[in-house]
Amino acid sequence: MFVWAMFKQYFPYELRDRLEKYTQKVFAFVYPYIQITFHEFTGERLMRSEAFSAIETYLSSSSSMQAKRLKAEVVKNNQSLVLSMDDNEEVADEFKGVKLWWASGKNVFKSQTFSFHQFTDEKRYYKLRFHKRHRDLIIGPYLNHVLKEGRALKVRNRQRKLYTNSGSYWSHVVFEHPATFKTLAMEPEKKKEIIEDLITFSQAEEFYARIGRAWKRGYLLYGPPGTGKSTMIAAMANLLNYDIYDLELTAVKDNTELRKLLIETSSKSVVVIEDIDCSLDLTGQRMKKKEEEKEGHEKDQKPKSPKEEKMGKTAKLLFLDY
Repeated sequence: MFVWAMFKQYFPYELRDRLEKYTQKVFAFVYPYIQITFHEFTGERLMRSEAFSAIETYLSSSSSMQAKRLKAEVVKNNQSLVLSMDDNEEVADEFKGVKLWWASGKNVFKSQTFSFHQFTDEKRYYKLRFHKRHRDLIIGPYLNHVLKEGRALKVRNRQRKLYTNSGSYWSHVVFEHPATFKTLAMEPEKKKEIIEDLITFSQAEEFYARIGRAWKRGYLLYGPPGTGKSTMIAAMANLLNYDIYDLELTAVKDNTELRKLLIETSSKSVVVIEDIDCSLDLTGQRMKKKEEEKEGHEKDQKPKSPKEEKMGKTAKLLFLDY
């Protein structure tokens, strides 16, 4: 340790950097294992990595019986306990007869603020280690298997949410609507048809990929208030275990904000556009508003009568996004 400290302090940076690079090459030539690191946050904005989240969920199911040190997390309205491996713990996994190892860790960064309070930032990561002769098997089929299983487990364990937009931002509450197709009052044949269609859609990944179309499905629910449109949406979400995004178009200023909202919706979700028949002329209204601002004056608009407002609020448009 003393020699290494003296080396880092007194050797020039260029010489030290070149020596470390060649040392790593020699070590990699002798060392038979490959190591892949999956960081918790990626990108310039340091957004949470979807791959890290899927791996964390996958390891919570496969490593809980092997790891000696575990950490617990409560999900689904405090009704389910999920165990996962603690920091600096290593567990083994096996795929098609090939053994590999997962290790968890974290980097701790400390910084000083203007108020002289010390701020600690922790960034976690997972490291995958395997023999180099199994490189193609692990990087391809195995990692795809881990991500797919992790996403599926995350959907089953997650606490579903109901999102609403305020301008170009989503806010959410816990979705706890009790409606199901068993409690839904409608014609049995039509109910069975809808259930079969929803289940077929949720299992049609290969079909949509084969025909080259986005994995989405649309429904139009039409009827006067109180006929069960919202209850139908809740029953569909409960059947598929999807989140709900309630999109209010009148709160969106332009197409840029709308595009931003749609991009931020997650997979396994139902996007609901309320009162779609009242929003058909929004584009024309926005263009008219821009023209009025450009001319420098406003024009009075004739208010709608209560009857017209009531007649307009009768339709909901749904998009199922896998």
